[in-house]
Amino acid sequence: MMDGPISPPFTAYENLERLHIQALDMPATRALTALPNVPLWYEDAERGKALDSDVDADVAIVGAGYTGLWTAYYLLKAAPALRVVLIERDYAGYGASGRNGGWASAIFPVSLLHVARSSSHAAALALQAAMNATVDEIGRVLRDEGIDANYAKQGFLSLARSPAQLSRAHAAVRASAALGLPDQWRFLDARDASARVGAEGVVGGLYTEHCALVHPGRLVRGLARIVEALGARIYERTPATSFNSGSVITPRGKVRAPIIVRATEGFTPQFKEHRRTVIPLYSLVLATEPLPQHVRTELNLDHRIAFNDMRHLRVYAQVTADGRLVFGGRGAPYHFGSKVSVAYDIVDAVHEKIRATMTEFFPALSGVRVTHRWGGALGVPRDWHPSVGLDRVSGLAWAGQYVGDGVATSNLAGRILRNLILERDEEINRLPIVNHRSPQWAPEPFRWLGVNLGLCAATIGDAEERLAKRPSRVAHVLESLTGAH
Repeated sequence: MMDGPISPPFTAYENLERLHIQALDMPATRALTALPNVPLWYEDAERGKALDSDVDADVAIVGAGYTGLWTAYYLLKAAPALRVVLIERDYAGYGASGRNGGWASAIFPVSLLHVARSSSHAAALALQAAMNATVDEIGRVLRDEGIDANYAKQGFLSLARSPAQLSRAHAAVRASAALGLPDQWRFLDARDASARVGAEGVVGGLYTEHCALVHPGRLVRGLARIVEALGARIYERTPATSFNSGSVITPRGKVRAPIIVRATEGFTPQFKEHRRTVIPLYSLVLATEPLPQHVRTELNLDHRIAFNDMRHLRVYAQVTADGRLVFGGRGAPYHFGSKVSVAYDIVDAVHEKIRATMTEFFPALSGVRVTHRWGGALGVPRDWHPSVGLDRVSGLAWAGQYVGDGVATSNLAGRILRNLILERDEEINRLPIVNHRSPQWAPEPFRWLGVNLGLCAATIGDAEERLAKRPSRVAHVLESLTGAH
């Protein structure tokens, strides 16, 4: 269910949201407004039919993004006779699954040290091992099923571009080794890091092999085709107005099933009973025209390594199979009442800031043409902790709240849901994400104030580090509160 129009008492919050963007010092000087709100990854395909009558199923899945499709895939591979139905408001991959930066990484949004404290040391190690293996599992499925999603596993490089970031890079390597994972991250000096990505001001970096790049649109549409070939029914253009134990309600029909899977990620707050389960936090992205070969060579971008730098307000980048630079980042405001709207996918000032950051990395690209820009909402729980589970009594299952790291985590979640639904016993069933319950977000207006103050704090933390040349105290407090890293 979509939120209704904003009533007059909330206009003050809209004004504050505009002031929040302005406070980020994001000059909107380039003519970006004419660019379409269409992801580079958009795959034009014949859309499936809408549900127009009541149907019965063994498993009904609300949401046909990565989580829903991976769950259906693994269920049908294990139990081909299952009747699996997916309900999708728009089209398969409309949400974050078709709007992300294309990283299938082993990154978990909560630090492993935090996981070890809240669960156990062994659980943290098992979680990281499962995430590492998941990157390879995605590649295996794509290969075995013949899905050409431009999968390339060349790793992930997080650049240090200031003394404070360099300090954090060293600390991350020490912490990983102390936890028992000496090979998870490798420190690179300035020369080695620059040789991999020729950004300005590089003084070092962190590298891990456990990351692949994918074409998100080809991945999600390929999965949809395979899942339908395995026998699942996907009803597109069919919004779920509500779901409960035993049924999913849509405008023109009901799906009856003993197991209902909520796979709605950033759209979860649109269901009244889940309004405070996660917040939809927007991430915005742009893509350039294909870069000439000589430019990619000069900038050490002739590869498929995922990369960013170690700032607090996250950015992310990759070079696509056809030579485009995709660059994205956070910074868009959270909207009062957890509202989600296509109107929020484009924020001129934030997209301009992302472009400015791209050219700060690579001044030689200041004149490059941006051909695509888009955005989308990701799901963020109060404790930043992804979760997957099944309430056997009610038959309600769920997976999500990936905090932007869902391309790989959704695959792991799909395998866990298969096991929980079919009562298969595997080690991944005991990972600390299973049946994890995050605390609810605060009611409004405290939620709006807290989230946007957090975004401002991350921006202030980066500015503090540029000026003070040391790790930010503000960012340290923010990370302590969330467990994020």
